[in-house]
Amino acid sequence: MDLRRLTGWSLLWALAFVPGLSFAAGKCERLIATGSPDAPPYLWQDPQDPKHLIGAGADLLAHVAAELGIKIELLYAGKRAQALDEVRSGRMDLLTDAPLTATGLDALDYVHPPLLENDYLVWTRKDSSLVINQPEDLHGHSGALSEKSRMTQGFGVFAEQNLSLVRTPNLTQAFQKLLLGEVEYVLAGRYSGLAMAQTLGMASDLQAVSQPVDKPGLFLAVSHNSACNDPWLRGQLAQKMTELAASGLTEAVLQRNLERWNTQLQPPVSAPKQ
Repeated sequence: MDLRRLTGWSLLWALAFVPGLSFAAGKCERLIATGSPDAPPYLWQDPQDPKHLIGAGADLLAHVAAELGIKIELLYAGKRAQALDEVRSGRMDLLTDAPLTATGLDALDYVHPPLLENDYLVWTRKDSSLVINQPEDLHGHSGALSEKSRMTQGFGVFAEQNLSLVRTPNLTQAFQKLLLGEVEYVLAGRYSGLAMAQTLGMASDLQAVSQPVDKPGLFLAVSHNSACNDPWLRGQLAQKMTELAASGLTEAVLQRNLERWNTQLQPPVSAPKQ
């Protein structure tokens, strides 16, 4: 074998493991992402810059992008359905908070494990006598669930067959029904429930059972039609999702963004009169 050729291949092999140089394998240095614009503390529209989304999902995505040495911009693309259409078409590359669904698989490559897990809890009034140790304990009691909720398929089947649930257009109306005594409980995410309770001024009136009844994931999903969708990108994202899941960073980021949302709700303090 030609010694010079062997040396050249050896050099290329070595360079492949030099930090930073391996990123040349990827096609794109900049990705455009979007997601739900009204799902605090996960994602919501930045009041200071409405073209962008902020929240826990945005912070975690920025962390991943920095680790990979690429730029990911998280833009507002309209309501949830509009954001999904933008990603399906390939006009945007990534959906940041995709629930795992059979129809989603037709247009998206899901990155495992999920970026976030959305623990669904049983929320009741503070004066409720309802005792819930397992989902079966909800049988025979009236509940509410927002139509925007994305449960796992297994829990969805269980709920359909065993629970008496009223579907409301949003979580606001579900919590209002709970406070009015029209239902005995609401199924809502741990952090989205806290954020909504703060928004509605109901935080002192509601309580949640700590054990989740369902744990659907919120995934990064790459559009089949994205010019940036290649094995390198999906592999790198999957590696970073795995590292993120083991890091313990997610909980701290969620708590920080819950506080951020709560602060945003507070009216500005007027300057003292001279």
